Amino acid sequence: MEILKVSSQSIPNAVAGAIAGVIRDKGSVEVQAVGAGATNQAIKAIAISRGFLSPIGIELICLPAFANVDIDGEKRTAIKLVCEAR
Repeated sequence: MEILKVSSQSIPNAVAGAIAGVIRDKGSVEVQAVGAGATNQAIKAIAISRGFLSPIGIELICLPAFANVDIDGEKRTAIKLVCEAR
């Protein structure tokens, strides 16, 4: 499954386009965010991508979970949002 990493500086419309593209091609994508700001941008992007996919008959669902990631040699907990077409 493809992983898209979102930061607090990510532009939600750009991330939404990436999410929609991967969903159209592969049917699922994992969006990872570390921190409140990044999680906020990721959630906005998922909401926007639902609007991109809805007109072509794809309903996007999102399953939240935690993931352990390594950032610069430091272990961090990320929010993992598994998005799938339904």
